[in-house]
Order: sequence, then structure tokens, then C-alpha cells
Amino acid sequence: MFSFRSLTPMLVAFAIIGLPASATAQTFSSSQRGEIEKIVKDYLLSHPEVLEEMSAELSKRQAAAEAEKHQTAVKANADMIFNSPRGVIVGNRNGDVNFVEFFDYNCGYCKHAMADMLNLMKSDPKLRVVLKEFPVLGPSSVEAAQVAIAVRMQDPSGKKYLDFHQKLLGSRGQADKARALAAAKESGLDMAKLEKDMVSQEVKATLQENFKLAEAMGLNGTPSYVIGNQVVVGAVGMEGLAKKISEARCGKAAC
Repeated sequence: MFSFRSLTPMLVAFAIIGLPASATAQTFSSSQRGEIEKIVKDYLLSHPEVLEEMSAELSKRQAAAEAEKHQTAVKANADMIFNSPRGVIVGNRNGDVNFVEFFDYNCGYCKHAMADMLNLMKSDPKLRVVLKEFPVLGPSSVEAAQVAIAVRMQDPSGKKYLDFHQKLLGSRGQADKARALAAAKESGLDMAKLEKDMVSQEVKATLQENFKLAEAMGLNGTPSYVIGNQVVVGAVGMEGLAKKISEARCGKAAC
């Protein structure tokens, strides 16, 4: 958060009275510095709204810089983000907008976000949805993710995976290996093959790939999304997600 305490009185003075940022305190005598600081203090007391304006401008610039950083990371890792065979496509495979979600089966916000994703898939048949396991909430989350990856390995269509995904993420209580296996069995998976695949190198490689992508984009929580070339962090709700989808599709909040 912006704090005026982080700026020296002289820098504040330069900003207000229009002196170049390259100027230094040594340019002025002690009496001149005292006079400038008094001018600044009197001005800010008379116009405190300046602090809010400067804080808003700083936040705006920081957000723009963060967005640019995210877009650069997405561009550099686009093929792995959108087209890796280790991601699970559950929407239109030939859709015009990529909607990639990084999730954790023990993330409460992800449970709510799942409903948003399903509703968006129903209302937007052109949406290409890709799911990536990102177990950041402890060992039980890793166990659940390992089962999920094994589900993906025997279900290229993504249909059984989506059924499994809804059963596990929509269930109450902590998701772990036992709960994930129960959800997989209920979804009709080959349990013998599942147990074998869970300990395969592919499971480890998938998690490593997803964590590498998350690190590259500065993601440290769930749910997090890549929508078009934008990174969205947090459960922003269906309306917020729909806005990002429209921006990716036509450059506007609503197409």
C-alpha cells in the first residue's frame, strides 16, 4: 500500500512545486530546504486530497506494470500454458478464448469458482477451458492432485475427469488420497490402472510443469487463471471472469 512516509519531504516538494526529480537536497541551503518543506506542509494541509490522488496514480501504475509482467510471462510460456498435453481440456477444444485455471482441491474459493466455470462453459460454447492441478495447501492436496493426474492419464476425452473433478472439489471435508480414489471409483475409472499411474513419472512431471508455470507468472495461490493473455489471481466471480473473457475475445468488457 502506498504511504507518503516512504517519500522524503524533499521529493514530495519537488513533485508539488514542479522541480525535476534529478534535483537533490544538496542543491539547496538549509534555510531553502526548510522553506520548501513548509510550503509542502501547508499545501498538503490545505489539499489533503492530493495524497489520495497520488496513491491512486501509484496503484494504477503498479497494476499496469504487473499486468505487463504477466503478459510477458504468458507470451514466453504460451505453448506450455495452453497446449501442454498435461493440461485437461474440458471445454470446447477448438474454442476462440483460452480459459486456464490453476486450482487446489482443498481451496475453499476454488469450490465456489467451480460453479462459475461450469456456468461459463454452459453460457459460452466457444470457451476453451483448461484445468491444471496446483496443490499448494499441503500434503493432502498433493495426494488429491496425484489421483487427478492419474485420472487424466486414462481419460483423454476429459469427460470422466470433469465428473471426477466436480465430485471431489464439490465434496465436503478435506480432499486427500482416500477421498480422491472414492471419487474416481464413483466416476467409473479403472482403479487398478489408476493406482499404477499414480506412482508414475508422469504424475511428478505434471506437477513440476504446473509449478514451474505458476512461478513464471508469479502465482502463489488458488484459484488463478490465464484468460487470453491476462493473468487473473483470485476468485473474482463469474461477472469478473466473463469480463476478462470478453476482453480476450474482442478487446472490450462486453462484446
